[in-house]
Amino acid sequence: MNLSDFNYTLPEELIGQVAIEPRDGCRMLAVNRQTKTISHHIFRDLEQLLDENCVLVINDTKVFPARLFGTKNTGGKVEVLLLKQTAQDTYQCLVRGKVRPGLQLHFSDKFFGTVTNIEADGEVAIKFNLAGVSLINKIDKEGKTPLPPYMHSKAKEKDLRKQYQTVYASKKGSAAAPTAGLHFTDSLLAKLRQKGVNIEKVTLHVGLGTFKPVTDEQVASKTLHEESYNLDEYTAKNLNKAKKLGKKIIAIGTTTCRVLETLTDTEGTLHSGSGKTNIFIQPGYEFKFVDGLITNFHLPSTSLLMLVSALTQAPNSDETEVRFEKSLLGKAYSEAVKEKYKFFSFGDSMLII
Repeated sequence: MNLSDFNYTLPEELIGQVAIEPRDGCRMLAVNRQTKTISHHIFRDLEQLLDENCVLVINDTKVFPARLFGTKNTGGKVEVLLLKQTAQDTYQCLVRGKVRPGLQLHFSDKFFGTVTNIEADGEVAIKFNLAGVSLINKIDKEGKTPLPPYMHSKAKEKDLRKQYQTVYASKKGSAAAPTAGLHFTDSLLAKLRQKGVNIEKVTLHVGLGTFKPVTDEQVASKTLHEESYNLDEYTAKNLNKAKKLGKKIIAIGTTTCRVLETLTDTEGTLHSGSGKTNIFIQPGYEFKFVDGLITNFHLPSTSLLMLVSALTQAPNSDETEVRFEKSLLGKAYSEAVKEKYKFFSFGDSMLII
C-alpha cells in the first residue's frame, strides 16, 4: 500500500475558507457502504436520516489559542504552534523559523520562552517565564486560533475562536478542532435527542499529526503520532449496552473513531480509560466498534483519508478496490468536486453508513 494510492485532484477554490453559517446548513454527502449509493443532503437532514437505533459519539475536546507570534533576540520573526503541555511552564511545539537550544523567543512585554530542546522529528520544547494558571491566561490573551495552513480566514480573532470550536467543546487541550463536529448546533442536537438518538462523549486532544504529512514508514508500521484520550466508565457502559442491543455506533470525526477503536478489545467490548493512542487505521483494518462515521472531506495522501477509506472497504464491506480513485469513496469525492462541495476544516460534511 502506497500513499500515492490515496491521491486526488482538488481545485483550490473548493477549499473552505470561511465558516459555514448556519452551522447545520452545510451540505452533506451520504455514502451507503452496503448499497454503494451516494446521495446529497443538508446537514440538518440528520434529523430525518437517523433514528432511535443510532448512537452518536462526539469528541468534546476544546481548541485553545495555540498559535503565538514572536521575535528572536536578533529581531527575526517566529511562529510557534503549541502542541501539548509537558510541565507547568513547558510546551512541545512546532516552530516556523530557525531556532536553537538556549534561544529566547519574545511574544509580548514580559512574556517570553526559551528553547530547551529540539527533537529529531522537529518538535521543539519551549520553557516559558510563566507557569500554571498564569501561563494559561497569558496564552489565552496573546494566542491566536490555530487554523490549518491552507486556511486564510479574514475573520476577527474573537469570531474565529467561536467558529473554529464545536458547540459542545469543554475539555481544553486541542491544537486543532475536531472539525466533523463543527456542523452541529444546540438545536439540532436537541432534535436528535428528542427523536431518541443517544449522544455520548469521549475526549481526544488533536495534536501534531494533524499538521505533519504521513510517511511511507508510518504506513508500513501502521503507527501514527500519539494523541491523548479519555473515555469514562459510565460512557463505556452505555456504549457497550447500545452495541449489544444492535444499535449503530456513529463516530463524529476520525478523532472519536480512533478513541473507540483503540479501546475496543478483540471480542468487541469497549473499555474505559485514559492514555495515548498511535493507532493508524488503513484499508484492511476491521472495525471492532464503529458502524458509521460523520466526517469532513480530507486532504489527499493523509492518514485521515486512509481511515475513511478503510471503513468503506473490505472487510467492512464487500468492496476490494484499494486504489482511491476507483473506490466507492473515490467516486464520492469525485462527485463532491463535480458538485462543488467545500473541502477540509471549514468545508461540507460526509455521512458514511
